[in-house]
Amino acid sequence: MQKLNILIWHIHGAYLTAITSAEHNWYVPVNEQQTEGYAGRGKDSTMPAYVREVAAENVRNLPLDLIIFQTPRNYQIDQYEILSDEQRQLPKIYLEHNSPEPHPTDSLHPTAHDTGVTLVHVTHYNRLMWNNGQAPTYVVEHSVAIDLTIRYEGQRQEGIIVVNEIGRRGRMAGFDLFEQLRQRVPITVVGMKSAEVGGIGEIHYRHLHRRVAEYRFLFSPMRYSSLPLAVIEAMTIGMPIIALATTELPTVIQNGVHGYVSANPDELAERMQFLLDNPDEAKRMGDNARQLALSRFGLDRFVRDWNAVFAHVCRVVPTA
Repeated sequence: MQKLNILIWHIHGAYLTAITSAEHNWYVPVNEQQTEGYAGRGKDSTMPAYVREVAAENVRNLPLDLIIFQTPRNYQIDQYEILSDEQRQLPKIYLEHNSPEPHPTDSLHPTAHDTGVTLVHVTHYNRLMWNNGQAPTYVVEHSVAIDLTIRYEGQRQEGIIVVNEIGRRGRMAGFDLFEQLRQRVPITVVGMKSAEVGGIGEIHYRHLHRRVAEYRFLFSPMRYSSLPLAVIEAMTIGMPIIALATTELPTVIQNGVHGYVSANPDELAERMQFLLDNPDEAKRMGDNARQLALSRFGLDRFVRDWNAVFAHVCRVVPTA
């Protein structure tokens, strides 16, 4: 399709890296304080050169075609601070990464009464649970833009969790489960501020997956979230998954095929020990996980789906 000029805030670095694989002219705003959403490309970015930083005060001068919001602040505050009146009349998308809060079924989405904004969810579970009101809605399932030459090794007899600020995020992120289960099986955590809870600390995204590949399995302790990107990243490198059977994950992980999901922490601990004791089985399940990741969550499919949404919202003709 024709290249669009798209403004998007930097909210989730891994997702931003994936969505900007769609070859358009992407603009990410920056300010000196690097407040939420204004970090630009980010440090040591792997994003292509057509993703350009623009000073927040200069955004109103851009010849934009599309605005993508990702947070209530983007939608309720930022657009009025940095966009011109004309730009606010452009086609708009709200990309919703999260499951509804504060209530899992009765939360009204911020765009629910705005038929001028297209709401895109990252999982079918999220679209089901949010009260979307009158907003036109789509689902574009996740993908990840990581180095496909990285492959699972699993030589370290330990599991790993990839969660930022797991201590601060508490029960929702499964911090209590991490604390309980690491008393029974060897597991650690990597991510922002993970060193504060006895984990590895933060590793730059460029290097993260080679480190993760050393561990026997990935454990996702998230009680309530969208489908964690860390799960898809681990599957993509060929790693078996152990996770809570919540939100979208039961539609992804089949027990004994790609890893294990359960709502019973005791069962999860048993399955973790099984993978630690049986590296060949871990490798088999990891191979299956990789096949699923490349077919269901592949980057080519992801880009096609996003371009179809862009074409519909902007009323342009996509190429075959």
